[in-house]
Amino acid sequence: MMEPRLPASPPRSMDDATLRGRPPLAPCAFSRHLVDHCASERAVPLASNNCQPVNGAICGPASLVNSMMDLQDGALMLLGPTMNAKVASELAARLPHLPLRMQEHSRRAAEFAARMRRQGLRVTYPGLPDHPHHARLRAMGNPGYGAGGMLCLDMGTEERANRLMYHLQNTTQFGLMAVSLGFYDTLMSCSGNSTSSEMDPEDRARAGISPGLIRMSVGYNGTLEQRWAQFERALALMQQQDTPAAAAKYGKPV
Repeated sequence: MMEPRLPASPPRSMDDATLRGRPPLAPCAFSRHLVDHCASERAVPLASNNCQPVNGAICGPASLVNSMMDLQDGALMLLGPTMNAKVASELAARLPHLPLRMQEHSRRAAEFAARMRRQGLRVTYPGLPDHPHHARLRAMGNPGYGAGGMLCLDMGTEERANRLMYHLQNTTQFGLMAVSLGFYDTLMSCSGNSTSSEMDPEDRARAGISPGLIRMSVGYNGTLEQRWAQFERALALMQQQDTPAAAAKYGKPV
């Protein structure tokens, strides 16, 4: 029987930039050895035949990445560290303007969050001054890239959240419902009945995931004013359909 192979060096830390929601941080600057970037969504927003390629990158010190590609015991050798040539070409063509697109994601999310707050909506966004981690993100983030393109909107109940998303997608074409967020178009999901549905209700409550919580990755296509007008129209339609009790609790149409 072979003896278990013990690591020759201390454990390494890794940051999954896909699950982090892509805030404007550089994990390697904060003692992460490796960073896993999913490039399928924002880096290559539209591939041939309107299909999303599966691709990404692992970033870190050259010595560590090269050791993972070792022919004898490299962790990546079984997975195939070489990207499909066509996908690699499409990715390379889009990387030069990725910073511009990420800046626009953040700019629009910040503006939408501020306008939603002025509408009296319950919105969570780290770029808002009252967010508990606002100062920390400003200290850690890359200058010029804002607070990222993700925000949360709490509509109170799952029924109100689904009704708003229905109008946002089907009536005003503001965005699309999805569970994997991050795209050139705005994507949204009700986390409580989708990506977090397997959590116990008590755990969701402790995590701040209310039944009516909408996660939204703000896109950059169309003009900001066009998209905001679409949002306002969908919100008004949703509020007009509120029961008297809901209207009294959550406010009247704006």
